[in-house]
Amino acid sequence: MQRSKSLTYKALFTLVLTALICIGCSLPLSAADTIKSTGSNGEPPSFNARKVIVDHVLDSYEWHLFDIGDREFSIHLPVILFYEGRLSIFSSRRFDHGYSAYKGFRVATDGPKKGRAIRVLEDGVTPDPHASAVYDFSITKNVVAVFVASALLCLLFVSIGKRYRGADIYATPKGLPLFFEPLILFVRDQIAILAIGPEKYKQFMPYLLTVFFFIFLNNLLGLVPFFPGGANVTGNISVTFVLAMFTFGTTHWYANKTYWKHMFNMPGVPMFLKFPVPILPVIEIAGALIKPFVLMIRLFANITAGHMVILSLTSLVFVLGSVSILLGYAISPITVVFLIFLNFLKILVAFLQAYIFTLFSAFFFGMAVPKADH
Repeated sequence: MQRSKSLTYKALFTLVLTALICIGCSLPLSAADTIKSTGSNGEPPSFNARKVIVDHVLDSYEWHLFDIGDREFSIHLPVILFYEGRLSIFSSRRFDHGYSAYKGFRVATDGPKKGRAIRVLEDGVTPDPHASAVYDFSITKNVVAVFVASALLCLLFVSIGKRYRGADIYATPKGLPLFFEPLILFVRDQIAILAIGPEKYKQFMPYLLTVFFFIFLNNLLGLVPFFPGGANVTGNISVTFVLAMFTFGTTHWYANKTYWKHMFNMPGVPMFLKFPVPILPVIEIAGALIKPFVLMIRLFANITAGHMVILSLTSLVFVLGSVSILLGYAISPITVVFLIFLNFLKILVAFLQAYIFTLFSAFFFGMAVPKADH
């Protein structure tokens, strides 16, 4: 028992130490990126906080690593565009960090398509008002981050699975299982069994574990300022939409007869509410469609808001510094304290948002497989 507590304290200490290192690294790196956008040549800096925040939150065709002076070092990703029956594949280097056009395409700098490739006129700047739709299949920063997170999850759980083969299941776990086993048991006992029931939870466990650790890992990687971290994966509405659609599809794939009966012909309800005007069936169908939409918006909004709050506080130093250098130096210690607090809070939010998404998914599954006599 004493050994188990000692191992738990070691794991907790390692996690806190890692978080402190990431936070410590993130502050100077965030500052360096922000200083670059304030101006140069000794002129008073004209800081654009909105641009810094929005550029970080949005997806990108390149993965920015660091700057040395005025030179940017990035991983240039493949741009794959389908336009008017032709497929164009080229490196995002051709866009010159969004400053140049190539093959009639350019990265939009404003509007609803900001950060995405659009068709431009011969001047290379003006968007083509008569252009048809541009279908974008590019391997963007968030796509690469999804691949990285998926590979890490596979490596982690294959390694954990090997350690359990032939091992004493009653022995105190060591290494990776020491950290992951409590989380797996938490998802099983406090989410799956609680929301679905002890009879039918097992068939949903692979999905629930996958979605929980996928969201949790991507939330944590979003706090790491250097490659392969820093991508705003779960703050991208396309990613949360796909996750919500997986939950929606799984719910209705495994739904039993009782679920469909309660949706279209709810027992114990007066007939005039069901026929000839199907008031309740319409409400039930609308509810089934709204549930994944709420899952999508909740995860997207919370993660994006967290990034924006941290970047807003970082930008505060440079906004005030553009007014007065002394004021910027005076406010910076307070800002650093708040940033450390918010980064620790975001570690909690990273877990909480994974928990909420998984819990609600489990509740939807539980409602889809009720007992006939419930």
